[in-house]
Amino acid sequence: MEFERLVAKHQDAVYRQMVKVCGNREDAEDVLQEALLRAYKALGQLSDPIAFRAWLARIGRNVCYRLRTKAALLPITALPSTHPDGRPLPEDEAILEDLVDRVHRAIDSMAPLHREIYWLRDVEGLSTDEVGRRLGISVAAVKSRLHRARSELRKTLNAEFS
Repeated sequence: MEFERLVAKHQDAVYRQMVKVCGNREDAEDVLQEALLRAYKALGQLSDPIAFRAWLARIGRNVCYRLRTKAALLPITALPSTHPDGRPLPEDEAILEDLVDRVHRAIDSMAPLHREIYWLRDVEGLSTDEVGRRLGISVAAVKSRLHRARSELRKTLNAEFS
């Protein structure tokens, strides 16, 4: 199978890149596995097998960045629970609810164009290509607008939590 041949040829080089991006071997191994799974599912989107290594590395970087973001948010979202049945304490529920409300308000306050791009790409998890097709714009336009959307959201959240 073509996919197996490409993986055998490029996985070691991509793994070394993921070690650099992720910062440790354990995360790099997890990221590579997830990237290979995603690549296999999206293989039909790869137009040129020569670009497989760069394509797989890009998928891996995206997975690693999402892993980092999730890890950074873990202390915020994993509030301690001492309730006997495992439910969060009422105070913790209130804190989490307030956090979620603030993030939703920040997203709602974004310019409509930025909000739509952000929602499709970062909340629904659509690929850049899928977002571009859905909105009828180029991949470059999606990337540019997504960058501005993330900057806008970051600025709003920084002001909210300052």
